[in-house]
Amino acid sequence: MEWEAFVSILLMVFALMMVIAGVFTAYFGSGRSRLIGIVLLLIGLVIGVMWTVLAGFTDIIEIELGDVIWDAFLNILAGLIGILAAIGVFLLAIMKA
Repeated sequence: MEWEAFVSILLMVFALMMVIAGVFTAYFGSGRSRLIGIVLLLIGLVIGVMWTVLAGFTDIIEIELGDVIWDAFLNILAGLIGILAAIGVFLLAIMKA
């Protein structure tokens, strides 16, 4: 994996999780927690938008974001299928014993 792809996946997943955590905290929090949630949301949006603009619409970073995101999605999907298959085999072995 090239460093651009690694950094792209790292930053996009970080930004997505910051946005999700920010929305969750801002919605369910109260007082200071709500403010922290808004800050998390803004950090996630700023990082996500900055990286998308730099990698997608300028020549500063030359990478195909669509291909990187699709490859990352397929890798995560394959990992989840493997995990679920292993859990299924484990549960089957435990239930038969």
